[in-house]
Amino acid sequence: MASLKNGDSRSKLLNVDVLSCKGPPVSVKSEVKALEEQCIQRLLPSYPRCRGNRPASPSPALPAESLGSRRSEPDSPPLSQPHMELLAAALSAACALDRDGSAESAAGARPAGRESPSTAGPVLIPDESPVLPECPAALPETLQMIHPMTTDSWKTLIEQIGLLYQEYRDKSTLQEIETRRLQDAQTDPEECSTGEETSSEAESTNTAESRTLPQISLLRNSTSRFNLWQDLPEIRSSGVLNILQPDEIKLQEAMFELVTSEASYYKSLNLLVSHFMENERLKKILHPSEAHILFSNVLDVMAVSERFLLDLEQRVEENIVISDVCDIVYQHTVNHFSVYVTYVSNQTYQERAYKQLLQDKTAFREVISQLEMDPKCKGLPFSSFLILPFQRITRLKLLVQNILKKVEEKSEKETTALEAHKELETVVKACNEGVRKMSRTEQMISIQKKLEFKIKSVPIISHSRWLLKQGELQQMNGPKTSRTLRTKKLFREIYLFLFNDLLVLCRQIPGDKYQVFDSAPRGLLRVEELEDQGQSLANVFILRLLENTDDREVSYMLKASSQSEMKRWMISLAPNRRTKFVSFTSRLLDCPQVQCVHPYVAQQPDELSLELADVLNILDKTDDGWIFGERLHDQERGWFPSSMGEEILNPKIRSQNLKECFRVHKSDDSQRRKLGSRNRQ
Repeated sequence: MASLKNGDSRSKLLNVDVLSCKGPPVSVKSEVKALEEQCIQRLLPSYPRCRGNRPASPSPALPAESLGSRRSEPDSPPLSQPHMELLAAALSAACALDRDGSAESAAGARPAGRESPSTAGPVLIPDESPVLPECPAALPETLQMIHPMTTDSWKTLIEQIGLLYQEYRDKSTLQEIETRRLQDAQTDPEECSTGEETSSEAESTNTAESRTLPQISLLRNSTSRFNLWQDLPEIRSSGVLNILQPDEIKLQEAMFELVTSEASYYKSLNLLVSHFMENERLKKILHPSEAHILFSNVLDVMAVSERFLLDLEQRVEENIVISDVCDIVYQHTVNHFSVYVTYVSNQTYQERAYKQLLQDKTAFREVISQLEMDPKCKGLPFSSFLILPFQRITRLKLLVQNILKKVEEKSEKETTALEAHKELETVVKACNEGVRKMSRTEQMISIQKKLEFKIKSVPIISHSRWLLKQGELQQMNGPKTSRTLRTKKLFREIYLFLFNDLLVLCRQIPGDKYQVFDSAPRGLLRVEELEDQGQSLANVFILRLLENTDDREVSYMLKASSQSEMKRWMISLAPNRRTKFVSFTSRLLDCPQVQCVHPYVAQQPDELSLELADVLNILDKTDDGWIFGERLHDQERGWFPSSMGEEILNPKIRSQNLKECFRVHKSDDSQRRKLGSRNRQ
């Protein structure tokens, strides 16, 4: 490479030993073209608009390898030293023409036969290219693209991540909320977006940052030097930001966020182990069984995170333009992430043990308080470290969804992202089921002890049964003609236990017991709302049991304490009925939506816990401040207070959210359709 650095002419560089290799003679021009195409494919594997991917290009893009396999170099033989010299000269000339074309385009003087890189991809090399000494600034950029990111540079980046995972998670979700608010405030998103881009280019036409407006300012704080992928020195000096399109830069940012957030997560996990779990004073206070319940298999979780982070680091170090990360996510989810299910399934016992230790052991409470005050913890409580694994596995699924929304449709990357998302969703569901199973078993045992059967006994405890809703309603007595007379005496208390497959109707008796007088399978229930017949008969609905415990159809007229309570019972009893805004048997292109701006923890089985920045479809709502919604990213449904969210008013943003949701879950939908057709057959 010495001749390149000394500024030799291009004609001298072409007179190298490569022309004397065996085989038929090859023209210099075709040799330059072929080598340049090969380098572009090697250096920019994630850039779909490079010249190897253009329509009618003779060199198609290299296919991605199968899921779970480590990406390796192409099978073609390595380039020799003369080949590399020739290649560097060709790429240097291409970079020079790229800048010349951009400059001339800005001045309104683009020569014939030369395309603008912002409209038609990389520029073709013409027959007559300028000699190398005329473009000395292009060479360092090209060489930066050839060399991968150094290990030292990556280690420096990781060390300078000053945020604990809890801080990163809060910052990123709050930024996501603010970004969505700004988008929702735009009356015409397309015009506003165009105006913002024009304004940005007018302020700084020569900066690469004006090409894209990232949604999340990742890890932005005083101790974190690098905020985004495009802020890396290697990226800023390589010239790659002048080649990639804005959507492709956003994809790089999405993949980069997954990597750096894993580093932040590992840092917090390491603090949980080294600062809390391995504290000598805490070890002396806790019995081994108590320590096992409190920390579970966190060492296994940290080992899995470390292995995962090392593979992600290696991928980033391979090339400054990240090729993909979802294949690595897929491999680790399938082979290693089962440790998350074990940890999260212990959450019920972990929370109970922690509360009991705080209450019973003063020494434990004092040590934990002192450890929390250490500057390392940044004011975060011990409990926030204990729930890290569950928060991470759910967040990782959302990060893969974010990548999936940015990859090209029907591409190999989309397939990889869909497979990774599918496996992560399986793990998250297993985690949720693990938590529910622990609490459900105890709850079913407790209910069984309280029931006394006036009718034929029904077995309550079952591995496939869980409680959906329980509560008191008012049952109307007497003939229909006397409903308006002395209405208070016409109603008496009735208590319902609704399970996922069974309804049990009871009356409360002394001793905190319930006497069962009727029951029916949940699938044989029907509900009907009565029209408003005055204040005394407000919030009344009819419950029909098509086949009760005596194998006959019966009806009950029930009164709820409020409108929201009535609707919540009706939806729980008959979940497939049409709601106010959408039919459950059809999918509308648009329906009301809210985004969560305050976290909410479910208080009843039919309620839905919410995290910041969750987006939900509004399926129904009441006048007394409750919403029945479906969360888009996992399609979970439930009730929550309307004060927890902000309605999304812009119809284009709502439509975009739905389209992204359908794209993420399209593999699930196709699977459901296959199962549905099999069931019909």
